[in-house]
Amino acid sequence: MFKLPRYYSPMAQVVLVGFVCFLCPAMFNALNGMGGGGQVDRTTGNNANTALYCTFVVFGILGGAIVNLCGVRWTIFGSGLTYALYSGSYIYLNHTGNGAFTIAAGGLLGVGAGILWAAQGMIMVSYPREEEKAHYIAVFWIVFNLGGVVGGILPFAINYHSDTDSLSDGVYIAFVILECLGAALGLALAPPAKVTRDDGSSVVLVKYTNAGKEAVEILKLFMNPMMLALLPMCFASNFFYSYQYGPVNASIFNIRTRGFNNIFYWGAQMASAYALSFLLDNSHMTRRTRGLIAVAIVAVFFNAIWGGTLKLQLKYTHGPLPSGETTDYPGGLIDFLDSKRAAGPIILYTLYGVGDALYQNLAYWIIGSLTNDNQKLSRYAGFYKGIQSLGATVAWQLDAKNVSYMNQLIGNWVLLGISLFPMFYMAATLKDHSDNTEETKSQYMAEGDDDTVKQV
Repeated sequence: MFKLPRYYSPMAQVVLVGFVCFLCPAMFNALNGMGGGGQVDRTTGNNANTALYCTFVVFGILGGAIVNLCGVRWTIFGSGLTYALYSGSYIYLNHTGNGAFTIAAGGLLGVGAGILWAAQGMIMVSYPREEEKAHYIAVFWIVFNLGGVVGGILPFAINYHSDTDSLSDGVYIAFVILECLGAALGLALAPPAKVTRDDGSSVVLVKYTNAGKEAVEILKLFMNPMMLALLPMCFASNFFYSYQYGPVNASIFNIRTRGFNNIFYWGAQMASAYALSFLLDNSHMTRRTRGLIAVAIVAVFFNAIWGGTLKLQLKYTHGPLPSGETTDYPGGLIDFLDSKRAAGPIILYTLYGVGDALYQNLAYWIIGSLTNDNQKLSRYAGFYKGIQSLGATVAWQLDAKNVSYMNQLIGNWVLLGISLFPMFYMAATLKDHSDNTEETKSQYMAEGDDDTVKQV
C-alpha cells in the first residue's frame, strides 16, 4: 500500500525540490524549447540565453558556497522569482519589440538559476543512501520533467488554432503564475539539519562554515583532479539544447507542433531516467561495472541520434526568417497532423529527450558517487552547473551569430566524443563506497569538531 513519505524524510524533500523545479526550471525549459522563447526572431531569445549562461557560469560555481552559508529555503525562493521575471519579460517584448529587458532578465535569471541548481543538486545526491542515489535522481527527474510536459501542453493548447509563429501573452502569463508558485514552494523545504533517513541517521554531518572557508574550497575545485577530469562532461551536458530547440524544433515545425514535440521530449526524459536507475542502483554489479555500462549506452545512443540528425539536417539550411521567408525544409513547416512528414522528425526529437536524460542522470550519479559530504556535493553540483553553463553560453551564441546549422551539429557531435573519454575514465575509477564514515569521523576529530563527531 502506498504511503506518503515523512516530511523530514529524504524522499519527501527530493520530491518537494522536484516540484519547485517542475514549476520553475521546467517551465523555462518548455519556453526555451519553443525556440527563441517562442518568438519568430530568435535573436533576442538567443542573446538572453547568452546573458543567462554568462552569469550562470559564475553563480553556478559560487552557488554551492551561497547555499552552504544561507541555507536552502530562502535561496530557492529568491531564485524561483527570477524565472517568473524572465517569462514576464516576453510580454513586454511582444508589445514593444524591445529586447533589452528580456536580455537583462536573462542575466538576472542566471544568478538565480546558479544558486537554485546548486541547492537542488545537494539535496538530490547527498540525502539518499549510496545504494539509492540513482533512484532518487530518477524520482527528481520524473517530477521535474513532468513540468516540461505540462509546459509543452500549455503552448500547444493555447496556440492550437493560431496562425502566427509567436506565443501569445496568455502563454507567458501562465508561465509567470506557475513560476511564482514554484518560488513559494521553496519555503516549504526543511532545513538539511532536520532531515533524517528511515534508520534515524542524519542526512548531513553539520560542519559549520564561513565565507572565507567557502572561498578557499571553491578555488580548490579547480585543482581537484576529479573535477578537472569531468570538465568536458560538464561543458557538453547542455551544449546541445540550442541546436535541438532552434535549428531543429523552431526551424522545421509550426508553433503548435513545437509544443506538441516538447510533451514527448520531456515525457521521454521521465521514462528513460527511471529505466537507467535500475542499472545504476543494481547491487549485483560493482559501481565501476555499472558506470562503464552506462557510459557505453550513452556513447552508442548519442552517436545513433546524431547520425539520424545528420540525415535530417542535409535536407535544409534555415528555418523561418524575420523577413517573412519560411523554412527551406522540403514541404515547409511540419504540422503534427501531417503524419507522413511528421512521424520521423518527431520521433527523432523525442529521442533527443531520451539522450538528455541518460547523459545528465549519469553525470549526477558520477558526481554523487565521489562523496557523501553534503557541503562538498553542493560545491560539486555548483561546479557542474557552472561549467555546463559555460558550454551553453558558447552554444547559444553560435545560433545567435547565425553559424550554419550543419556546423552546429558537427560541433555537438565532436564535443560528445571528447566528453566520453574522461567519463569512461571516471567510471573506471569509481569505488563501491564513497567517503568512509570512520575516515570522515577521524578528520573531524582532528579538526576538533566535537558536534559533528557526535552526529557521525
